[in-house]
Parts: sequence; structure tokens; C-alpha cells
Amino acid sequence: MAEIMSESGCWQAGERDAQTDQPKPTLLVVAVALIDADGRVLIAQRPEGKSMAGLWEFPGGKVDPGETPEAALIRELKEELDIDTRESCLAPLTFASHSYDDFHLLMPLYACRTWKGTPHPKEGQKLAWARPVRLGDYPMPPADIPLIAMLRDLL
Repeated sequence: MAEIMSESGCWQAGERDAQTDQPKPTLLVVAVALIDADGRVLIAQRPEGKSMAGLWEFPGGKVDPGETPEAALIRELKEELDIDTRESCLAPLTFASHSYDDFHLLMPLYACRTWKGTPHPKEGQKLAWARPVRLGDYPMPPADIPLIAMLRDLL
């Protein structure tokens, strides 16, 4: 990592790929904490064959070029869980910013308490409803881990 002095006098880290010394690409993904009437949060286990298989995560996915995070989340919820929601039901909650080996992940996390349908897995993933205080019991990708404390504090 290269350190750069900003005009304000604060040090900044410049994320670079260790092999190419090029800046790491930023990957924008979006996720949601679906919260049921009992205050539980839905998490999904990444299926075999995907990177980080076996880890639990908040539902969501990549934001396509030209797509808003909200539109991407609505699309992903339909594709992954066969549920429908509206942009007005998505409340921005927090975000994750995490550097992986090949890219830097930026992930807004929304809260959603209203949707149509019953979530069921359409991509081979397992689902679990967990109380916010129990989310730490599930192994999660590094980017998701800091989000657990935020959910515990807010829910």
C-alpha cells in the first residue's frame, strides 16, 4: 500500500494490486437486512462452487452498469429469493468498504421490513433467520462482519 499525504495533513492509503502495482478495481455490490416481524434478519449461505462457499451473507449482489443500488437490490431479491419489494421499502442503513486480494468491495446495506412473497432459495443457497445478537455465530465474509455490530445496535 502506498501512503499519500493529503492537503489536510491526513495520511491516506492507496490500495494497489501487489503483482501489477495498479489500483485495485472497486466492485459495487448491494445487500439487504430483511427483517421479519419477530426482528430476525435473513442471511444466506453461499453455495458450493462460488467464492467463499459456505460463508453466510446478507442477500444482494452486484450493481450492473447504469443501475442504481436500489434497482439492483430489487432485481437480486427477485432472482435469488423470489420476493418483491419497492424502493420506498429500502432504508439505507450503513455500508462496508473492504479490500480483498483482487478488488476493493463497496457495499451499501439497506434494511427492509416489507416485501411480497416468502423468501425461498433459487440459487442453491441455504437460508436462516437469525436474531441480530446471534449473527456473530455464523461465519461471514470479512466485509460483512463489521455490519453485524451495526445491526445489533440498531435493531
